[in-house]
Amino acid sequence: MANGERTYQLSKRTIDIVLSSVILILSAPVMLVIWLYIRGHSEGPALFRQIRIKKNRRLQADRRMIALAVSTVESCQRQGNRRRWDTYGEPFVFYKFATMYPNARERFPDLYAYNYSQEEVDRLVFKLKEDPRVPSWARGLRSSSLDELPNFFNVLKGDMTLIGPRPDIPEMVKYYTEEQHRIKLSVKPGVTGFAQIYGRGHLSFQETLALDLEYVQNASLMLDLKILFMTFFELFRGKNGGAF
Repeated sequence: MANGERTYQLSKRTIDIVLSSVILILSAPVMLVIWLYIRGHSEGPALFRQIRIKKNRRLQADRRMIALAVSTVESCQRQGNRRRWDTYGEPFVFYKFATMYPNARERFPDLYAYNYSQEEVDRLVFKLKEDPRVPSWARGLRSSSLDELPNFFNVLKGDMTLIGPRPDIPEMVKYYTEEQHRIKLSVKPGVTGFAQIYGRGHLSFQETLALDLEYVQNASLMLDLKILFMTFFELFRGKNGGAF
């Protein structure tokens, strides 16, 4: 890893630790109120845990590795080599507040099938205008993104970073192309990124992936600070809520 890249990663981790610690301390009373609110409305746990996919530790997040990964993928595609590489990254436990029915998977099994044709994947949009899994009492939490506050525990642990591509569930990572695997999973997943400031849940699956790849290939400390500022701006505007 080049010195510039090493400095960037060190600065990024320092900012992650400092800001996530400050946010968790300042928001502790708010999180307590949210926890009590959820417990008063739901029979399930207040904290939602889910397996997501994070950075593949075998890949280094520097430009040379990204360029090599892309050229290797292109070479294999030209040669007709369709072997699936082990690029699924590593699973981790993702935290957020529970804003769906505790038995949502049993009540709405079709929404958890995750079996799509290539045509369906190309036009897939995850955010539902009226998601039947979300009770009326939880809609405010989702629209304000307050349900995502526990994400900062993931940042403090080092599973995530403040700025980066949002982590996907394993069922959707399988729909990445080889190039998308190699590039997106070369960095830590983030709380917010390009996709969250340019459309969030209103974007299609492929549009989100395209923005994720664009971020990885252009990541820098200045870009991270810009995204962080724009995220707070979007949250205060209350626009595109509930899509993190």
